[in-house]
Amino acid sequence: MENIALVGLSRQVALRRELDVIANNMANLNTTGFKADDVVFQEYLMPGARDETFPRGSDRNLSFVWDRATTTNMSQGSVEQTGNTLDTAIGGRGFFVVQTPEGERYTRNGSFEINAQGQMVTKQGHPVLSESGVINFEPTDTPPVIARDGQISVAAGQRGKLRIVDNPANRAFEKVGDNLYRLTEGNQATPVPITDVRQGYIEKSNVSPVNTLSRMIEVTRAYAELASSLDRHDQMRREAIRSLGNPAT
Repeated sequence: MENIALVGLSRQVALRRELDVIANNMANLNTTGFKADDVVFQEYLMPGARDETFPRGSDRNLSFVWDRATTTNMSQGSVEQTGNTLDTAIGGRGFFVVQTPEGERYTRNGSFEINAQGQMVTKQGHPVLSESGVINFEPTDTPPVIARDGQISVAAGQRGKLRIVDNPANRAFEKVGDNLYRLTEGNQATPVPITDVRQGYIEKSNVSPVNTLSRMIEVTRAYAELASSLDRHDQMRREAIRSLGNPAT
């Protein structure tokens, strides 16, 4: 395969990957607490990525596109009032902690409910954790009141304080699906000392629909233009081969 085709193919693969990420962001435009993803690209020089027939030597390096990583934009989404007693939003940094079969996971989605066992859970049924464990309610409890520090109270007394944690390191949290995160290796969750918990609110997705749609159009056009360019190059190569194969007149 010729150099121009391999370089173009590397760019096409990168654009396809970026389009997948953009499409996922658009699909989660209305997902509570969703954080948008971005793709990080980096130049990759030959001879690290080369075909055996490629020329060697630093003076003839080829520049490929490397889809290095996907990063998550952790900026605050807009906060919307719902009036639902168990809807809870975090102002600023921090994550709610939930218990899953795979262990503790973290989320910004504060759309909670109470299950048949009287536990405060997520929409997926994962128990929400307080500083002392699972949050339980009695059938006779009044509607809970959630203070700004995360303390949950009913008329009969306190039912626990929401456990809200964070880690200031970049890429400390990674997505695992269902709007949940886990800590990456070597990182630990630390309690957020000052919290701003807002009862009756939810944090909306931080995806910007206008910017995301504009970027989707740009990527789609770039992919189509690159495909057209590679097709023209391939056509020129075929015509050149056909000309060389014809006897001289």
